[in-house]
Amino acid sequence: MKFLSDQDVYQITVDRLKEWGHDVVTAKELSLNRATDEELLDVSKKINRILITRDKDFGALIFLKKKKSTCIILLRVTPKTVEKVHNKLKTLLLEQDEKELKHSFCVVERDRYRIRHL
Repeated sequence: MKFLSDQDVYQITVDRLKEWGHDVVTAKELSLNRATDEELLDVSKKINRILITRDKDFGALIFLKKKKSTCIILLRVTPKTVEKVHNKLKTLLLEQDEKELKHSFCVVERDRYRIRHL
């Protein structure tokens, strides 16, 4: 799968996604490290990548402001829960393909993941 990693995603998560064989580009690599959330959404849609983030504000953009998106994966992760969240993220990515994730908002926590189709 192709991902755009928000600037707040841990480097260990980016590395893990790459280890699992995914194509990950970071906001920093695209000179978007100071981009607004709306700009990141627009770019992820334009370049057809799943946006992965730790920023809960994306939920407000999608559900309240009705912004369009390809897919957003919100990681509810802390340094203490990073490995458990990575395990659930891996499960999500194994159980759902890119086509199934299109136009959805996913929340990955240490004990579960949730998918809401938009």
